[in-house]
Amino acid sequence: MSSVAEKVAALRAAPLQVDRIKILADDKDFVFDFFNGTAAKGAGGSTVGATAGNFPALVNNGLAMTLGWLGPCGMNTPHTHPRATEMLYVINGTLTSGMIAENGARFVGNTLNAGQAQIFLQGSIHFQQNELCDPVMFIAALNNEDPGVESIAQRYFGLPPDVVAASLGDLGVQGVTGIEAMIPDNIALGRQECLDRCGIKRGDQPHAQLQPPISTTYSTWPASKTVSYSPSSTHYTRNVQSTGNVFGALAEDASTVASSGGISNSVLIALIVVVGAMALGYVVIGAFWLVGRRRQKKEQAANRWYVRPEMAGRSLVPTEEKYDAPQ
Repeated sequence: MSSVAEKVAALRAAPLQVDRIKILADDKDFVFDFFNGTAAKGAGGSTVGATAGNFPALVNNGLAMTLGWLGPCGMNTPHTHPRATEMLYVINGTLTSGMIAENGARFVGNTLNAGQAQIFLQGSIHFQQNELCDPVMFIAALNNEDPGVESIAQRYFGLPPDVVAASLGDLGVQGVTGIEAMIPDNIALGRQECLDRCGIKRGDQPHAQLQPPISTTYSTWPASKTVSYSPSSTHYTRNVQSTGNVFGALAEDASTVASSGGISNSVLIALIVVVGAMALGYVVIGAFWLVGRRRQKKEQAANRWYVRPEMAGRSLVPTEEKYDAPQ
């Protein structure tokens, strides 16, 4: 077949594994040469990945692999694999690694020596840093033939600058643009402490991997909408294509009322809500008045038959002996 893309398409369309083996007619189709593969390079090192896109034999096998070379103090900058879990094995030297899986999850950090491996969960943000002044190699297996890679810093600042500025505490578009220009390609030079220890100057780093910004600002308001109505009628239909158009539709109601002299549906609804709220208020006030009135009557009845302690046992009706006039 003339191209890798055509071979991949044929492999995906093949119904059986034996058919795929026939398509991979050359024995060397099952071999991938990492030392002669296309590398993604930065000032701190490089990586070569074998995926279904450049190694068709991986199609339908659920596997990909990356070989990495980290120079002194080189860092595989924070990134994610949206479709795969990664198992990274350190071939020589020492790496520090870190991972955050999702919102609410704790940070997981490790020091990995030669012969050790760590798992990085699918979709997690993770990185690796060479802490030595000598090159380090690692190899990473991923459980998807198309794992995908999303470098956080390089992709994040490809969002509209005003969106990035707002999410970073309203730094301002110019401030975001200044930060964007400083983001290096992966593999980048790592922590300053390591650079100082190894006598390396950071200097200028390539910036070819940055996501091109789409525009200086981003806005979809107002979205399109379709309104149809009859001038002779106070009732009309509205096809609102997005939630945001509700406010625009209400404003349009007001202009329609002014021009037609009628009352729109939204105005009627508003009037009903106001009247209903007033009626409910009167009901609540009446209920409080009735409760207070009943309580007052009970208190009056109780006070009517109250007898002071010093009067207990005495007759409240005058006797004849005490009050009769002398004969």
